[in-house]
Amino acid sequence: MTPAKSRILALDLGKKRIGLAISDPLGITAQGLPNLVRTNKRADLAALQQLIAEREVDAILLGNPINMRGTEGRQSGWVQDFAAALEKQTGLSVTLWDERLTSVQAGRVLRESGISIAKRAAAVDRLSAVILLQSYLDSL
Repeated sequence: MTPAKSRILALDLGKKRIGLAISDPLGITAQGLPNLVRTNKRADLAALQQLIAEREVDAILLGNPINMRGTEGRQSGWVQDFAAALEKQTGLSVTLWDERLTSVQAGRVLRESGISIAKRAAAVDRLSAVILLQSYLDSL
């Protein structure tokens, strides 16, 4: 009998873009996917549902923007509302994961790599999702 293979889709939810990353089937590594440019909630949820079906995803990880002092703010409430809508749309459970410093870490990596400022904004979202998912996978 082969071990169960499942993919986790991680989302770094922003106002303009959603950074995306997916795990390998064994749940060891995270790979970035192209960002989803946001249009409206209904279209965003439909695009995510299609991606989930295409990639055979069975779990979703969503970055939760907790404040540095460890409390949830207005942004966290917005993410929780999106998580509830995503669960309803897909039928999959959505796990919220502390994303403090993922964007800062991603920005630092990209600056050190020498990527241009113009390309950095879009790359930060994807790399943030990868960092988010990898930290979750490492915790399992």
